[in-house]
Amino acid sequence: MNRLFGRSKHQAPPSLSDCIGNIDARAEVMEKKIARIDAELLKYKDQMKKTRDGPAKNAVKQKAMRVLKQKRLYESQRDQLAQQSFNMEQANYTIQSLKDTKTTVEAMKIGAKEMKKSYKQVKMDQIEDLQDQLEDMMEEASEVQEALSRSYGTPDIDEDELEAELDALGDELLFDDDSSYLDEASSAPSIPEGVPSDSKTNKDGVLVDEFGLPQIPAT
Repeated sequence: MNRLFGRSKHQAPPSLSDCIGNIDARAEVMEKKIARIDAELLKYKDQMKKTRDGPAKNAVKQKAMRVLKQKRLYESQRDQLAQQSFNMEQANYTIQSLKDTKTTVEAMKIGAKEMKKSYKQVKMDQIEDLQDQLEDMMEEASEVQEALSRSYGTPDIDEDELEAELDALGDELLFDDDSSYLDEASSAPSIPEGVPSDSKTNKDGVLVDEFGLPQIPAT
C-alpha cells in the first residue's frame, strides 16, 4: 500500500520542534473549547437567575454542573499539554546549546591548529636579529646626523664670559639713555683718504725725498 501511494518505507522521526508545534496546536484547541464552555456556563447561570426554584431550575443546574466538569477536564488536559511543551522546549534548548558548543569547540580547534601552523613559520631568532639590525641602523643614523651638525671654525669662547658680557650689555642698554654720542659721531670730520706723504718739490718743481734727492716714480 505504501508503495502504491508513493510513500517511502522508512520515514524520519519528527523533531522536537515538530512535536512542540503539534502540542501547542492541541493546547490551542483546548483553549477554544474552554472559552466555548465559559460562554455556555454564563448562559446557564443567567437562566438560573431567571428561573424559580423547582425542577426546571434544578435541570438547568445539572446541565451547568456537567459542563463545568468538562471544563475542568479540558483545563487539566491543557495544563498537561503546556507542561509537555515546556519540557520539550527546554530539552530542545539544551540540545541546541550542545550543538552550538560542539560547533564552537570545533572552530576553536581549527583556530588553534592554524595558529600553531602560523607560529611555526615565525622564527624568533630572525625577529631578534632584525630588531638588532634596526637598532644598529638607528644608532648609525644618529651618528651621521650628529656628524653633519658638528660645528667647526668657531673660536673656543668661555660660555661664562659670554653670559657675563650679555648681562652687562643688557644693563648698559637699559640705563644709558644719553644718545648724544651718536650726534657727535655723525658730526665728526671724515677720515682723509689716501696715503699721507712727506714728499716736497725743489725749485724746478720735481718731487724730492727728505734728503732733497729726486724721487724715482713707482712702477
